[in-house]
Amino acid sequence: MCNKFQINQLRSFFLTGSTRSPDFRAGQLRNLASALDRHETRLHKALYADLRRSPLDAYTSETGYIQSEIRYALQNLRHWSREYCVCVPPGVWPASATVTPEPKGVVLIIGPWNYPLQLVLSPLVAAITAGNCAIIKPSELTPHTSAVLKNLIEETFDPDFIRLVEGGRETAEMLLCQPLDHIFFTGGTEAGRAVAQAAAKQLIPVTLELGGKNPVIIGETCDPTVTARRIVRGKFMNAGQLCVAPDHVWVPRNRLAEFTEKLKETIHTFYGSDPQKSSDIGRIVNRRHFDRLVALCPDCLRDADDLYIAPTLIPDPPHESALMRDEIFGPLLPVLPYDSEQEVIGFCRARPVPLALYLFTGDRKQQQRLMAAIPSGGVCINDTVTQLIPKELPFGGRGASGMGAYHGKAGFDTFSHFRSVLTRSTRFDIPWSYPPITLSLNALKKLYRFFI
Repeated sequence: MCNKFQINQLRSFFLTGSTRSPDFRAGQLRNLASALDRHETRLHKALYADLRRSPLDAYTSETGYIQSEIRYALQNLRHWSREYCVCVPPGVWPASATVTPEPKGVVLIIGPWNYPLQLVLSPLVAAITAGNCAIIKPSELTPHTSAVLKNLIEETFDPDFIRLVEGGRETAEMLLCQPLDHIFFTGGTEAGRAVAQAAAKQLIPVTLELGGKNPVIIGETCDPTVTARRIVRGKFMNAGQLCVAPDHVWVPRNRLAEFTEKLKETIHTFYGSDPQKSSDIGRIVNRRHFDRLVALCPDCLRDADDLYIAPTLIPDPPHESALMRDEIFGPLLPVLPYDSEQEVIGFCRARPVPLALYLFTGDRKQQQRLMAAIPSGGVCINDTVTQLIPKELPFGGRGASGMGAYHGKAGFDTFSHFRSVLTRSTRFDIPWSYPPITLSLNALKKLYRFFI
């Protein structure tokens, strides 16, 4: 547990000013990078035990991804942290104005189970880069990864600087009642609402990284082979347990049979005739989620003892079914025909804003029409999931898919307060700016146009 006394210890450390030094921040990031190298094998084994994630996948999506985030932060930390000047209008001359990025203080990071390392450490990298102290709570549903991560954090950081707390829902609720300076939560929409409500009671700023039903829209001009490969890869990585995974696919009716067959061929090419034996297919995190997915598609091939569900295509399910109403978060892929863009637009706009929108079309006008008509957290054209890779792209949702953003500079901004400072000289003073003001309203308007 992390009680108010322990949080006060972190706050006391923050108030020493140590974390404000760019050298301190860079040193802590390098310490984290070194710790990830030392613990890499243990972390990969833990991820395999929790999610059946292969070492290659674990490196690509977890340890290697975090190392990339750290390198990028180290390259840019001093530039991002630098005070910068802004212009001031003539009405306050002589004067200068600056903006200083300042750390917020003690922040809380609550991570999910689907990427239990990346989605805890990526925001932690941003929090350290911005100069904060942090409490992190990994998911209790991935206990092997949580245990190794706890050991890594405790041997790497002063507990008054970074602290990891294990536990379930009660622990999270206790942490949300503490006097914090920012809360960063990744998880489901309903849990996100509870976090936002708890934060609102104390007026704590919050970042919510949630999910949603991410649509894929296929245009007439798409390359069926490349499109199928990119959809299958994005959908079935981590057994579909990915917040930006394609949720369902819209295909022009005249191309439905062709494209469905191409998806089937691609699944066979990627995972073989028995995908359960493939090292590239993960497992469902626990029996509760397994049963939820089976209820959505009772006919799916599965092995309850192994928590395995085969990659499954579902042709044209009813639009009002649970499968099409709720986020799937598993290896089930509805494939739906459409006759007009307006049909797809109407479906998407009648539902909560998704985290990602995927468009496969070479028609630039169609891309622009669909992006203008369908809101989303982000867009990826002619691919899936790879919008997460560029550090310069802010990542975040809208509405039910979240609020706020991170990755790269956006993460630094999330954990920073940008403090405005105006400094005026006392050597020159404008008499007409003080009461009693004798100017007419018309004269004042003319002066405002020039001076302000």
